Order: sequence, then structure tokens, then C-alpha cells
Amino acid sequence: MAKKQIKVIRIVALILLPILTAVIALGIGRIAISPKDILLIITGRGGLVENMARMTVMSFRLPRIILALFVGAGLSVAGCAFQGLFANPLATPDTLGVASGASFGAAVAILLGFNAIPVQLSSFVFGILAVILTVLCGRGKGKGMTMIILSGIMIGSLFSALISFVKYVADAESQLPAITYWLMGSLASTDYKSLMVGVPPILVGIIILFILRWRMNLLPLTEDEIKSSGTNVLLLRTLTVVAATMITAASVSMCGQVGWVGLLVPHMVRMRLGGNFKDVVPASISIGAVFLVVVDTIARSLTASEIPISILTALVGAPFFIYLMRRGGSMR
Repeated sequence: MAKKQIKVIRIVALILLPILTAVIALGIGRIAISPKDILLIITGRGGLVENMARMTVMSFRLPRIILALFVGAGLSVAGCAFQGLFANPLATPDTLGVASGASFGAAVAILLGFNAIPVQLSSFVFGILAVILTVLCGRGKGKGMTMIILSGIMIGSLFSALISFVKYVADAESQLPAITYWLMGSLASTDYKSLMVGVPPILVGIIILFILRWRMNLLPLTEDEIKSSGTNVLLLRTLTVVAATMITAASVSMCGQVGWVGLLVPHMVRMRLGGNFKDVVPASISIGAVFLVVVDTIARSLTASEIPISILTALVGAPFFIYLMRRGGSMR
């Protein structure tokens, strides 16, 4: 088969796979719904389907599956971008402290008694603030990307300590359980209103990184090497950081901390396609979306009470990385 045909097949597969996964996930849960009924509901002919099934699909499952698609795709491509930017295979979307900052913002909002949308906005703002503090601490004459990483660790630890303080002063009967459960990560409280607030930053960030994928192969190079290619180093790095930060802050603001996705998926893709960001970025978007939809479907269907999604992603991620280390060199 010609390379051009293989490329076309791969593109079609990457587009269709998240859509098919989402349609299948709509029918899975405590109330099983047939693929035929799912298609009737989605195409607007749901009047022929029972009210319970229609409400289950449109009001509960569809919003959280849309969120899972965007968050999975966004965190995967953000992790991919940071791994290239810092030339570090262990870089994650939280490398600059954005998840810790966003979690602190949500914890404070819950402590103050705000409802879902203010909690989401507070989380997003503090996530952005954390990255700004990281960049301000890590930048300066003679300071390189290593200092940025160290600053991210420091700011992340600072906000983690502040989260512990908020949990300490929170009411043990009502506020503390809400904060703790939110930090574990869940897509259960998703509705269309929260999607309208949180999805646009993720979508914009994904589009920016998708457009930059041709230049992202330059990110691991030295500053002089990037300049010799005629690329504006500062602009490339700034756009990468801003896009990945927007994605991560918006994702955490809507569903709490979802670990491993931004670390695991890019490595899975590289094992199959190699290290060219031109191929890795779109594949990470597609596979990340599929991965989180599958994990979220398991989280809401496996037991009577929903399992926090970060638990399942860790149960998948940790054994996979042990496997990578055993293979030796696959993480590079």
C-alpha cells in the first residue's frame, strides 16, 4: 500500500475513532441503551425512544462525554508540547504548577460556599496565576529551561501546601468531603453551561498546538539552533506555554485533577509513530480523547458509586510506565 494511502487511512481513523468511541459510550451505563436508540436520539428522532433513555443520553451522558473528549485530547497534546519544550520525557501538563494552582482556586471557592460556575472560574484564574508566578521566578539573565522546571516544582509545592491549609480549616462535615472529592477528579457534575465556559479555552489551545506542530520539532533544540532555522524562539516557546496552560487550567477547573493522561498518551503514540511532532500531535489529540472517554465510562459504570477518575488513570498509567522502563529506552 502506498504511503499516501496509509496516511489518508490514518487521518480518517484518527477522526472517526473518538466519534465511534463516544457513540458506544453513550449506550453504556446502569441504564443500557441500544445503538439504534442512541442514533435516533442524536439525530433528533428521539421521540420514538422512552423519555428516561432520552434524558439519560442528552442530560447526563452526552455532556460528560463531550467533556471527556476535550479534556483527554487537551491534556494529551499539552503533555506532548511540554515534553518537547523541556526536552524531558517525564514532563506533564502540570510541570509549571498549573494544576496545583487551579486546585487551590477551586478549594478556596468551595470553602467560600460558591456553586459550580464560580468554582470553575476561580480554578481557571488561579491556574493561570500559578504559571505566571512560575515564569516570573524562573526567568532571568543566564537562566534556562531547567530553572523554569524547578520554579514550577516550587510553585506547585507552594499551592499544594495552601490546599492542605484550606482542607485543614474547612468544615469536616460538608466542605472537606466536597474539596477532597473534587481534587480526586470527576466528570459527574458536568452540564452544558459549564461546557460553554470551559471548552473554548481548551479548543483554542488545541488549535494553537495543532498549528504549531510543524515547528515543535525545534523545541528540544538549543536557542542558537532554533534561531538558525529562522524561527522566533521566544514566540514559539511563549505560544506553546500559553496554549498548554490554557488547556490544563480549563481542564482542571471543570473536572479536578486528572493525572497520567498528559504523560501516558504521548508516550503511547511515540512508541507507534516515532518522535515527529507532525504525526504525534494529531495522534495524541485523537488517542487522548478516546482514552479519557473509555476511562470515564469505566468510572461511572464499574460500580454502584462512581470511582474518582484519577484513581483509574493512575491504575492504568503506573503499570504502563513500569513496562516502558522494563523495555529500556522507550521513554526517550
